[in-house]
Amino acid sequence: MERPPGLVNNYVAQCDSRSKEIPREQSLSAKQESDIYYGKRKQSLRARYVYGFIFLATNLFAWFIRDYGHKILASFHRIVAFCGIKGDDCFHAGGVLRVSFGSSIYFLFMFVTTFRASKLHGARNSWHSSWWILKFVLYLAAMMISFIMPAYFIQLYGEVARIGAGIFLLLQLISVIHFISWCDSHWKPDLQSKQNGFWGLLLSAILYTATFSGIVLMYFKYAPDTSCTLNIFVITWTVILVNVMMIVSLHSKINRGLLSSALMGLYTVFLCWSAIQSEPPIEKCNMQKEMDDNIDMTTILSFLIGICVIVMATFSTGIDSKAFQFSKE
Repeated sequence: MERPPGLVNNYVAQCDSRSKEIPREQSLSAKQESDIYYGKRKQSLRARYVYGFIFLATNLFAWFIRDYGHKILASFHRIVAFCGIKGDDCFHAGGVLRVSFGSSIYFLFMFVTTFRASKLHGARNSWHSSWWILKFVLYLAAMMISFIMPAYFIQLYGEVARIGAGIFLLLQLISVIHFISWCDSHWKPDLQSKQNGFWGLLLSAILYTATFSGIVLMYFKYAPDTSCTLNIFVITWTVILVNVMMIVSLHSKINRGLLSSALMGLYTVFLCWSAIQSEPPIEKCNMQKEMDDNIDMTTILSFLIGICVIVMATFSTGIDSKAFQFSKE
């Protein structure tokens, strides 16, 4: 029995309309999933800025505890028995160790709870990029725990933290080198983009001027006499490293230009300056110690540079894992 032509045409039209609706629904569903994916991805990347801010706030809090805690929180050591008679175990260097210990507890807990968080829709990634009120409470709890720990335990942590500080300094150097390479690739001359590299050359000249000016200043302030053999040795080795980096950078097989070596040289001088400036007050070779409690511009500048470098290294370490991978080329 044959169907009427009208019914057949209606049936074919319904099938065509259904076949068109299915791809449309699939495209809408794919678009929604794509929007959700990019929303989750932005939320996860935004969390790194928050963690970077937390690390910056921790450094500022440690600076406050070290220099001003004993003045503003004078009655605190009377409440907490582990702070000692004068509160030295909770302020100055002891206070910095306690802040560092609390920060280590918090970030170690976050590392354990977010380890191998590879899925954007997973529970660990959700914990990593949200729940900030709860994480703020945990951060405060970690800081409170660090200030009620016995003094001998904090001193033991300080000895162990020296190893961690060395490892972090190594990671910081790798991260800074990667950042310098990025700057060099954007400022060096490029024939394809017709970039002549004038600003890169000018910046290199300014950086080298600052580098060698800093070296002369260190010789003047921290090696005023020939008896300051340790300071002279450290500064002289810094000069040698700066010149070696410049020669290697200009070698025909490397050919990286002056900008990368200038940036690294200035950073090396800053590290040397920070190390020598941390000498004990009894050292006669440190003319800076004559200023005692007065805060000068060099101290403020050193503090700002140190904070910026540490936060930049911490943030870039968290977002750019390629900086810690060996090139296959």
